[in-house]
Formats: sequence, C-alpha cells, structure tokens
Amino acid sequence: MAVRVEEADFDLGTELVALRGARRDIGAIVTFTGLVRDLAGGEAVTDMVLEHYPGMTERALCAIEAEAATRWPLQASLIVHRYGRLFPGDQIVLVAAASAHREAAFAAAAFMMDYLKSRAPFWKKEARPSGAQWVDAREADSVAEARWSEV
Repeated sequence: MAVRVEEADFDLGTELVALRGARRDIGAIVTFTGLVRDLAGGEAVTDMVLEHYPGMTERALCAIEAEAATRWPLQASLIVHRYGRLFPGDQIVLVAAASAHREAAFAAAAFMMDYLKSRAPFWKKEARPSGAQWVDAREADSVAEARWSEV
C-alpha cells in the first residue's frame, strides 16, 4: 500500500510494474488515471493550479487507502496525486488496486477515487479566458461518495 503526493509527473507503466513487483497472487490490477481537461463550464481551461497542505494531505490519502483495504481483500494499492501547475492533458491522479479477483480490484479503485474527489484536501484553481476561478465541489462527487455508505 502506498501514497505519494508530488509535483512531478508519473509514468503509468513504471508505477504498475512496481505495484505488482514479483507477486504471483495478484489476479487483477484496476487503475484510474485522471487528466486535466481543456474545457470547464463551457470555457477553455489554459491551466490548473492544485494546492494542498503537506502532511495533512498525505494523512487523508493514507486513510482513504486504509479504508479500501478494510473493505476489500487487496494485495496492493497505490494513490499518486500531483500538485502545482498543470496543463490540459497532464496527468493529475493515479489510483490502482490489486487483488486476487477483479471484483475487489474494481470496487476498491472506484471507492478510492470517489473518496479522493470528496475528501482529499486539494484546492484547484482553473485559468480561463474570463479569469482564474476556484473549482467548487460538485454534487455528483458527494452522491458518488454516499453510495459507499451502503456497502
């Protein structure tokens, strides 16, 4: 189980090779890679700045990952979240869940991503032609998180 918050980009292939390692008990690895979109609210996005509080952010991500490990039988998991100035097409986040069976890996990856969107202490500001704008929490993210209280 691993969590990293970093400014540098990550290589998906390298991350997955490291996650799997020499293990032979992993039957499925499910990943989600989030990217910066070039459009928000009908306006072009030229870049995005992600801010966070070091220490607090890592603790929150570790708690999300630990919660997933209590709900599903995971052999390994990974959350990598970037911060700083990012541009459309840049990778923002990687979530990976490895398990003996695909059902657990799919569910754990979805859970971690839903919780990241609603509980991770990141602040996003998008630069648009009309000016910079902080990104508010979306209702859909709260709805996605709420579905896990029933599981």
